[in-house]
Amino acid sequence: MAVEHIRGNIFNTKCQTIVNTVNCVGVMGKGIALVHKLRYPQMYLEYKEHCKNKLIKTGSLWLYTKQENAPWILSFPTKFHWKYPSKIEWVEQGLQKFVETYEKKRITSIAFPLLGTHNGGLNISEVKRLMDDYLGKCAINIEIYDYDPNAKDDLFAIFKEKWLSLDDKTIKKETGIQPQYARKISAIIQSEETNSMISLANYKGIGARTLEKAFGYVLNANT
Repeated sequence: MAVEHIRGNIFNTKCQTIVNTVNCVGVMGKGIALVHKLRYPQMYLEYKEHCKNKLIKTGSLWLYTKQENAPWILSFPTKFHWKYPSKIEWVEQGLQKFVETYEKKRITSIAFPLLGTHNGGLNISEVKRLMDDYLGKCAINIEIYDYDPNAKDDLFAIFKEKWLSLDDKTIKKETGIQPQYARKISAIIQSEETNSMISLANYKGIGARTLEKAFGYVLNANT
């Protein structure tokens, strides 16, 4: 099977499994990890507990399969602590583990981000070569996503429509988000610069906790 490189949004994949790059201390506070936390809150709670019990380690992989009608999530540590950069040896260890275990885990197709290159600071060309070397050994369909901040995703469209149907009073009552922050979110999601949950999560000036409150309420509200 071929490894396909795609410039786009990993959450648009049709693959059975999506890779989430994580640290080992229980924090999903930025980028793709934060969006996974928003989309799969129960997965995040289990991940946090695993970190507390020292079960999430570099070179190891954790597969989450419990959310119905959703992809499986493979947590892939590229950092030990969120404060510090990724290391190429941790990426290689994780890739080796994946090659050795994907059949046992019953993974039939999978989408990877470029591991450790966004918030981790690793060299893109070096990571691409490493991923191609290891993943090319696998007998399944594999996609590697080079994140495009302009690529849209379906969940952002749903969030945008529901959020803009709410007024400031309702938002404050239901979520505790103050009107000035609610208006800021509205301005951001109406701008042409933001087309996905990843780009919204990466936007400076919106805290992760505020985004969690907004996202959690909107997706569960009958609006």
